[in-house]
Amino acid sequence: MLGGCGTTTQPGAVGVERQQALLVSSAQIDQAAAQSYNKIISDASRKGLLNRNAQQVARVREVSRRLIAQTGAFRADAAGWKWETNVLTSKELNAWCMPGGKIAVYTGLIDKLQLTDAELAAVMGHEIAHALREHGRERASEQLATAAALGIAGALLGAPSGTMDLAALVADLTISKPNSRTHEVEADRIGVELAARAGYDPYAAVTVWQKMARADGGEPPQFLSTHPSSANRIADLRVYAARVQPLYEQARKR
Repeated sequence: MLGGCGTTTQPGAVGVERQQALLVSSAQIDQAAAQSYNKIISDASRKGLLNRNAQQVARVREVSRRLIAQTGAFRADAAGWKWETNVLTSKELNAWCMPGGKIAVYTGLIDKLQLTDAELAAVMGHEIAHALREHGRERASEQLATAAALGIAGALLGAPSGTMDLAALVADLTISKPNSRTHEVEADRIGVELAARAGYDPYAAVTVWQKMARADGGEPPQFLSTHPSSANRIADLRVYAARVQPLYEQARKR
């Protein structure tokens, strides 16, 4: 059940390299994520909030299909993940990808921001990048390390309730709790490359961030609340969009 330090992805053209403390196994996190995801999807379906607009769902799934096809640039095993993409009807400006490739996009994000396909790819590429880098696993490991230091790790890892507790933790970390700035920068850079490789303009990451920052009176949505300042982030995105521009141009020729 316990792992150690390592890195979860290849650096790609954007050069994301960092050792990560991974104390919980990938299999355990993926199982917990799938359990949590299934509950969310089941609840949404029961309330009539799941995949209500067939055209919108087809659009989101096409963008995700193209992005997922490029994940091998960062990790070879991603092609074998049990990817799922669904659209949830909600006014929230939100999207996420749980460990193991469980994706949800909220209608509020698409409708309120009037996202182009390239901007949608920027958002989804960013969220997929979190899963590829196993940021959820890393953050859960940090939580469990703290719990172990306090002598309460058994409450999360003990049978039979431990799996459910871990599932709740994964959902909380994926949907509700903002990521660290380090994780967000990594996801930005990997997301830009995924979008470029999939044939989407990488500079759309700049425009979608500008839209998000304006959406709530200049304050980004909660799931972006720990990102670097708008100016710093846009500057970084421009640098990495330029770096992957040749990949975008190659993809457009295919």
